[in-house]
Amino acid sequence: MKPIARDVLPWYSRASGIFLRLCVGLVLLASLGGCRATLFAGLNTTDHRHGIESTRGVVFDPSTGLKLDVYRPAATIDAPVVVFFHGGSWTSGKRQWYRFVGTALASRGIVAVIPDYRKYPQVKMDGFMADAASAVAWTHAHAGEFGGDASHLFIMGHSSGGHIAGLLATDGRWLQAQGMTTRELAGFIGMAGVYDFVPIAPNEKDMLGMFGHSPSEQHRAQPIDFVDGDEPPMLLLHGLSDKEVEVHNSTSLADAMKARAEPVTLKLYPGMGHSGLVFALSTPLQGKKPVLDDVVSFIHQTPPARSAITP
Repeated sequence: MKPIARDVLPWYSRASGIFLRLCVGLVLLASLGGCRATLFAGLNTTDHRHGIESTRGVVFDPSTGLKLDVYRPAATIDAPVVVFFHGGSWTSGKRQWYRFVGTALASRGIVAVIPDYRKYPQVKMDGFMADAASAVAWTHAHAGEFGGDASHLFIMGHSSGGHIAGLLATDGRWLQAQGMTTRELAGFIGMAGVYDFVPIAPNEKDMLGMFGHSPSEQHRAQPIDFVDGDEPPMLLLHGLSDKEVEVHNSTSLADAMKARAEPVTLKLYPGMGHSGLVFALSTPLQGKKPVLDDVVSFIHQTPPARSAITP
């Protein structure tokens, strides 16, 4: 199993008391080759919130058996909805690890949906992108059952999950295959996503395997190549100390949006690394950087999707 990202320990070392000892122990375990699932399990044990309901293990695609989890404020009506795609280099990760993301959003009045998707090498790009589009279409169709407003639907992702969500937001063909358009998205929230990466380096064997070896194949996977003036509003977040996904991925996508006069907000956080960005949504670390506040403000200030406003 892969060790936890290098920026986790500095973030966790600033926690206090019992949580400090818990997190340092978990990070050391991961660094020594322990399972990353242990780290996420420990993080989720610190997450105690009231007034939140969850529905877990919902099958959204019977053909693959893929499931999703829903977190929502109790008795909510017409709340904004976010579909969150986790990271893991397109090769690993589980929806259950990100309960802290779902509860963080639900605690702020948002219905959060966290789906699984198939990973490489089981599938290549077409497989996991089809899974992601299917999860968004399912959420759009069923949002009202969980107190959500389908016209206020956002997609969000971290790292490789940010790439997946970013490609859904820019290349309309993926959602069109599910009977939707990008005009039915209220917005896209990218957390240290991979948007501008062609040409792929020869040592990136997994990326070459899932995205192709030729530049023409690779450009098909690059979100900035599809910005054409029909994208939803974007919030792009990135830590300036990120050593895993370079900051230029977010600045390049922001520049592409600005060139088309499309609404985009770029938030860069000094001293924050790659994993620290998503862990900043967890209960113990929310006060370190305003990541959750920035996400929630964007969601609540962004109007419904264009399809709900114009025919």
